[in-house]
Amino acid sequence: MHAAGITVLMIALAGCGIQIPADPDGSLERITGGELRVGASPSGDLVVVDGDEAEGPLAEVIEGFAAERGATVVWTIDSEEDLVDDLVRGRLDLAIGGMTASTPWTTQVSATRGYPGIPGSHGADVAVLLPLGENALQAALETYLDEEVAR
Repeated sequence: MHAAGITVLMIALAGCGIQIPADPDGSLERITGGELRVGASPSGDLVVVDGDEAEGPLAEVIEGFAAERGATVVWTIDSEEDLVDDLVRGRLDLAIGGMTASTPWTTQVSATRGYPGIPGSHGADVAVLLPLGENALQAALETYLDEEVAR
């Protein structure tokens, strides 16, 4: 399909009330003014677990994203594997830890672009994991990360 055809298709879809990018489960709309369910796995200075709370530079970035959306973060602390399972089952909106853009979990979940500029990353392409298909949430999160974190 050529560029003009894509433009016509997007205009037609917009007229039908379809938004692109979209979230099949409505994650971005649900978290706005509500709760952002985030799983955290400890990872050096990047994500520090203190009881049922996550701290550290990556946790602070996620808290900032939530605040921008008027959302409250509800933390789940667990292993990376269990967090991926929670994303797949729809129990979490995001998962953070030492995951990178080259994570092997992308067969089950989506990953943001890598952000080596997050303090504590030691130059690794740190990524945030999300449920597959929640494209509006991922686009909003990546836009926020692009603005807040030096890549």
